[in-house]
Amino acid sequence: MTLPTAINKQHRLLCVHTDDIEPVDVSAALPGLKVWPLFLDSEQGYWILRVQFQPGTRLPMHFHTGTVHFYQLSGVWNYVEYPDDVLKANSYLYEPGGSIHTFMVPDDATEPADGFMVVQGSNVNFTEEGEFVNVMDAGWIEEVIIECCKAQGRPVPRYIKPKAKAGFSDVD
Repeated sequence: MTLPTAINKQHRLLCVHTDDIEPVDVSAALPGLKVWPLFLDSEQGYWILRVQFQPGTRLPMHFHTGTVHFYQLSGVWNYVEYPDDVLKANSYLYEPGGSIHTFMVPDDATEPADGFMVVQGSNVNFTEEGEFVNVMDAGWIEEVIIECCKAQGRPVPRYIKPKAKAGFSDVD
């Protein structure tokens, strides 16, 4: 068997070193969060982030349209609905599509919860009363990051973004 011909030639390693860049403070849209965008693909519905959640952070109740893989680097957090299931440092969490829960970092946490997530699809966010708030997906996250960087007078950090756009293969 011969080596296949590369359709997409890669000229460099596509890598984001989160220790070398400052996270984006997205508290204007999501209080208590700092984000390192790693890979945002609004067309395929994938968002990969490193996120730091400050003590006391509570996100809206949300419904997952797709799966989530989450690796906790440091700190602790849990879902309001499962108070005894605490995610701690060096833990992996899988969330199936169709799950509903409310993320929170305890007020008395001694450090931020820092984790890495791979999300397919979107989070449909609701109030505690079940009223629709918004849809959080790769496109929304990208817009928030860009707007927060503009408001903070800082450049948008480098992240991986597929260049392909929907269209026909026979058009240049």
